[in-house]
Amino acid sequence: MNKQVKATAELKRYLKEGGSLGSLAKSYSRKSVPPTPFPCNPRDVYVSQVNALATRLKRIGIKDVTIGISGGLDSTLCLLVACGAFAKLNLPFSGIHLYTMPGFGTTKRTKGNADLLCEGLGLHLKTVDITKTCRQHLKDIGHDGRTPDVAFENAQARMRTMILMDSANMTGGIVLGTGDMSEIALGWCTYNGDHMSMFGVNSGVPKTIVRKVCLWWADEYGGQSADAIRDIAATPISPELVKGQKTEDKIGPYELHDFFIWNFVMNGMNGKELSSAAKKFFGKAFDVATISRTLGIFQSRLVGQAFKRNCSPDGIKVFPFDFSPLGWSIPSDMPRGILA
Repeated sequence: MNKQVKATAELKRYLKEGGSLGSLAKSYSRKSVPPTPFPCNPRDVYVSQVNALATRLKRIGIKDVTIGISGGLDSTLCLLVACGAFAKLNLPFSGIHLYTMPGFGTTKRTKGNADLLCEGLGLHLKTVDITKTCRQHLKDIGHDGRTPDVAFENAQARMRTMILMDSANMTGGIVLGTGDMSEIALGWCTYNGDHMSMFGVNSGVPKTIVRKVCLWWADEYGGQSADAIRDIAATPISPELVKGQKTEDKIGPYELHDFFIWNFVMNGMNGKELSSAAKKFFGKAFDVATISRTLGIFQSRLVGQAFKRNCSPDGIKVFPFDFSPLGWSIPSDMPRGILA
């Protein structure tokens, strides 16, 4: 508990000194092509998220939040931001309600890191195993409960969302969404599953920056939670809905996707220009086939998954653009070839 009190005091001091991304956002050149997209100071990103969440909680009069903790990067950052917002508002950390919900693909590594992270922050993490419930649900709808198809995966994501939503109702709080900008742009989420929350804390932060902010926090504050964060950052990204899943094996490296997102939106690059620029900056890290495949997935999913973005929750805008319905958006039925 002493560690938590100390961390809270440090967060309050830090937030008083913290700035904003507002001036930084204005300084971006729409013609610059940075080798690392979304240039920023991780500290500024964190402060921007904390201030935005604190503002939302204060204005709606809510003192309880519910978060699903997976042992992955996104839920880790969401929790760190929640701690910062509660410290800023002088709210007791007991109002942060945490659930980890192991399913068919959950590993000991991610479950263990979820436990260590919360323990290091002095927070209680409740475990709700969803395997039996999901098996019964799949049986009820005529699924064999074994075939790892879309229904098998999405049933788990939707079950977790239902647990979080109902749990938040019990405390009169809100569910904080963990999905990041990269996932939102690609529609890499389960519709009406992890796609939905009451407030998307990471919605304005791309995946590569999520990792940087988490590692910055670990270096800044140290301790047991920092050790967990560093291992989380080193763990292959996965929704863990099926054993052995690795997201980047399926959709391509997030370094490339974030590069495409930045230069498509900020610089208006078409497919040919994105390909040429990616080969220039990432030619040593990724082969031509990987770059081309990832670009094709980016172009296809940016349009094909637009329907998910068009009914997404409120979130936090950190950079000059976001993918909210009020931000950068496209019709769900736009011809896909228009991005070529």
